[in-house]
Amino acid sequence: MSWQPKTLGNFLIEKDPDAEALVTPSVRISYGNLFEKVKETAGSMQALGIGKGDPVAILMPNGEQWLTLFYAAALIGAVTVPVNTRFKANEIDFGLKKSGAKALFYVDRFLNIDFGAMIREIGFSTAIDVSRLRQGKYTPVKVQPGDLLLIQFTSGTTAYPKGVMLTHDSMLRNAWAAGTRIGVLPGDRYFNCRPFFHVGGSTLSALMSLLFGCCLVTLPTFEARAALEMLERERCTLISGNDTIFQMLMGHEDLPRRKLSLRGGWAAAGPQTMRAIIDRLGMKSVCAAYGLSEASPNVVMSDWRDPEELRVQGLALPLPGIEIRISAEKEIQVRGWSIMRGYCNDPDATAKAFTADGWLRTGDLGELNVEGRLRMAGRLKDVFRVGGENVAPAEVEEVLLSHPAVETAQVVGVPNERLGEVGCAYVTLRSGFQATQEQLIAWVRQRCANFRVPRYLKIVHDFEAIGMTASGKVQKTKLREHALKEFGL
Repeated sequence: MSWQPKTLGNFLIEKDPDAEALVTPSVRISYGNLFEKVKETAGSMQALGIGKGDPVAILMPNGEQWLTLFYAAALIGAVTVPVNTRFKANEIDFGLKKSGAKALFYVDRFLNIDFGAMIREIGFSTAIDVSRLRQGKYTPVKVQPGDLLLIQFTSGTTAYPKGVMLTHDSMLRNAWAAGTRIGVLPGDRYFNCRPFFHVGGSTLSALMSLLFGCCLVTLPTFEARAALEMLERERCTLISGNDTIFQMLMGHEDLPRRKLSLRGGWAAAGPQTMRAIIDRLGMKSVCAAYGLSEASPNVVMSDWRDPEELRVQGLALPLPGIEIRISAEKEIQVRGWSIMRGYCNDPDATAKAFTADGWLRTGDLGELNVEGRLRMAGRLKDVFRVGGENVAPAEVEEVLLSHPAVETAQVVGVPNERLGEVGCAYVTLRSGFQATQEQLIAWVRQRCANFRVPRYLKIVHDFEAIGMTASGKVQKTKLREHALKEFGL
């Protein structure tokens, strides 16, 4: 089946109204009921003066309200600006100003965070507490597939967020192409670990479920014990996430007691974690994925029918119509239909994001095999030099993850007077397992060249206080700052 450009509203109208659309701890709703709520909310937005092309910010956890607002904005041609629920007042203010948001919809409190107080501190003029939102009568609007759907502020490992502009067509086609590779079926129950304010949650969970008509199951925020309980109770068949999320699930003491129905999904993870996902979670059809917000986000996705070893090794082909090349510096560069329109109100950053001949610079390291399959090897900016030798953190992390006691591993480069830089590793241990720092360093020394062996290693309980984003990524810049203080460097 070939792709036919449509809008988000087109797909919403076509769904079986009786099919289950969304399940949360407090809501169970069909596609028909969801569409009615979306139309009423779209009418409320119109009553507030929100129209086609207007940026509309959403600050709240995963759930029916977030999804309804997102779909309602799309229905009237407005552009959603997802706001990270971990942002502080100044960060929220930055995103609202940079995007030119006309309105902000928010919940007053979440996870003991007083968003209401932050909004009052900012003094944003059109901030609407969703508990006070009145439903209105919706007037249909002509929306085109090429219209903007989202301004996604990057929530990755960079310190300064930029607003990625994505269209209905780029996000929906991305969800369709990636979902086709995964093998999503209308009867699937897709558990979403990712926040909706991240493209992994909006494109590759919410929109993928919408396109294929399956049921989306989600929690307000990811917590491993609650996720395992919901996976079992709702008989979820698909799940997705990055290495950290899967490591947290597999390392939790509840896992052996749960009877899971997982068949597949996707993971942005290295070979050690991919192998464990298949063996310990039973996800025989799991696919390897690579992408970034600027590409809507998926760039390559395994096919669920690919040989298992190819999927474990992360060797995946680009989506149809997407091209990849590797620069002389080993950087992955991409072009094609899924690439962003640019960064919102930031022409300088947009210009720097592309090569002179129009390819997106991803900032990631990778290599292509003879079949054109990509293997992502880490972030270009994360590579550090030990005595003149380049070290990609992902290579060392994979070795640490091969130790039976290690649940998660993160490696950064830190200053060294003689060698310039040396490795510093932070790890968490699996429940019920023990290992010392000396044992783990010895494990790496037996399996790596000397320059790759971490000079420093610290066993920690988690990365929450050190620098983890809400989407489950560890921020290398914050981790490095933490290491400099902790080791007096």
